[in-house]
Amino acid sequence: MATKDKHIHNHLLSSLPFEELNRVSPHLELITLTLGEVLYESGQQLNYVYFPTTSIISIIYDLADGSTTGIAVVGNEGLLGISLFMGSETTTGRALVQIAGSAYRMKSEFLLQEFNRAETMMSLLFRYTLAYMTQITQTAVCNRHHSIGQQLSRWLLFSMDRQPSNTLTMTHGLISNMLGVRREGVTESAGKLQRLGLITYKRGAITIIDRLKLEQQTCECYAIVKKEYDHLTATALNNHNSIVNEIYA
Repeated sequence: MATKDKHIHNHLLSSLPFEELNRVSPHLELITLTLGEVLYESGQQLNYVYFPTTSIISIIYDLADGSTTGIAVVGNEGLLGISLFMGSETTTGRALVQIAGSAYRMKSEFLLQEFNRAETMMSLLFRYTLAYMTQITQTAVCNRHHSIGQQLSRWLLFSMDRQPSNTLTMTHGLISNMLGVRREGVTESAGKLQRLGLITYKRGAITIIDRLKLEQQTCECYAIVKKEYDHLTATALNNHNSIVNEIYA
């Protein structure tokens, strides 16, 4: 029998009732995702969905002129593959592993079965989709109206929220692809943050030194999106504590 603690590192799975998690657990395969790995390309058939635990996945759009821009990130707060239960069997962007780590993989057909049979699963995925769409909206606003430095700070904070460590393994080139800006702009902005004592950057690793001051460098987009995901996380924690109390009562 599955235990609630087994999947606590993914907040969406932790929000499931104990009986439902027991039912889906045999269909969850723990896999390792490597940095830069492409999980699917735009328009590809969606055969699996992914529940990250320690990994972070970016959704990137490739434009006709060869430029790219990231529209969302998925970490331990949710899942990759919402288009599946929104009525599409194909993807609308490229899914790229931004931070290497682990994730649970589930066959798409099984998730659809659970979505259609279990009211809790349906409600949970719809709530997550609302937070996910908020992220996409604010990312579009941020990319249009805010500086590269603010965008970089937002991205670093999003990544840190989804990681147990304050060190992120990431190159300036990959960051520039996700932000949709020139690499030189990322290097300049990262250098400024480093001179301010907020981060250090060495050999593809960015370490956040002063989170509070980094939050002061970003725009309102970060707080708006974080509020939505905090609500999801709080729901997961409350459900987990209720289950634990029930088991050990």
